[in-house]
This record gives sequence, C-alpha cells and structure tokens, in this order.
Amino acid sequence: MTLTGKRIAIFVDNLYQEMEVWYPLYRFREAGAAVVTVGAKANTTYTSKMGYPCVAEKSYDEVSASDFDGVVVPGGFAPDHIRRHPKANRLVKDFDAQGKLVAAICHGLWVPCSAKILNGRRVTSFFAIQDDVIHAGGIWEDSEVVVDRNLVSSRKPDDLPAFMQAAIAVVAGK
Repeated sequence: MTLTGKRIAIFVDNLYQEMEVWYPLYRFREAGAAVVTVGAKANTTYTSKMGYPCVAEKSYDEVSASDFDGVVVPGGFAPDHIRRHPKANRLVKDFDAQGKLVAAICHGLWVPCSAKILNGRRVTSFFAIQDDVIHAGGIWEDSEVVVDRNLVSSRKPDDLPAFMQAAIAVVAGK
C-alpha cells in the first residue's frame, strides 16, 4: 500500500519505548508517508527508556489534527508524560472526531484514556493498564491488534508487525 501524500504525527516524550517510535516511523516512511515527531516542545530531544534520542520536530501547540492523516502514540512511560499536556489530549480527541487514524500501543492507550475517546470502543493494551482502559470505557481484549473504526491498538513490541499493517490500512482507507 502506498501512502504518498499522507502525513503522520508520532508523539514523543521521555522514556518512550524505542521500537514503538522507530518501527512505526520507518514503516510509514517506507509506505510513502511524511512523518513528523511531535512533543511538548519543538526542537527538544526526548530520550527513550534506554537513552536513545528522538528530536520533536514540532510542539503540540504548532500542529492540529487537520495537518495530518493520523497519529501514533507509543508506549513506554512516555504516555504518562504526554497525557499531562491538555493540548496532546485535545489533538487525539480531534484526530478521532475527524475519523483519522489514532494508533496506540502498549502503555500508549493512556493517552486515548485521557482524551476520553474509548467509551464503548474495542481496544487492547499492555495488560498492566487494562483496568485504566476499562475505567475509561474501553472494551478491553487480549489480542495482537484491535481495530475499531479509526482506532488501532496493540499490546507490546512483539505486536508491531500486525499493528503497523492495521495502521497503514486505516490510513489508506482499506
């Protein structure tokens, strides 16, 4: 599938899970999409759980959901930092309201919880945040990938191939 002309935002913050940022970034680029890393502050380096750097090209204040065709929220402990920013939560809510891809993996589901978009939606996540997802109204299941309209979720790095196949298909309109 080609995603030429499509734009994807990937949220970053400190303590992100390496594979859950870089695998989607490179897969979307391989499919032809332009990818922009977005964090609380533009031109700021955020480090992964193991210290690997990622520079946020834009800040939450500089972008809107209308600028993109989808957003990816990685796991690790970054989502706990990301969801503390009302603008990040608003962006996720706007992506969802516009029917655009909202892809979250592992602990990344904390952000859709805080954005209040899970009520009645089928999702999965890392098992440790299952209760958070359920309390936010999500219908949690233990699956490699769950697609509920524009919302794509997975549990852990091992699920990245299925996660990305589903995310690319949603952006491509398949």
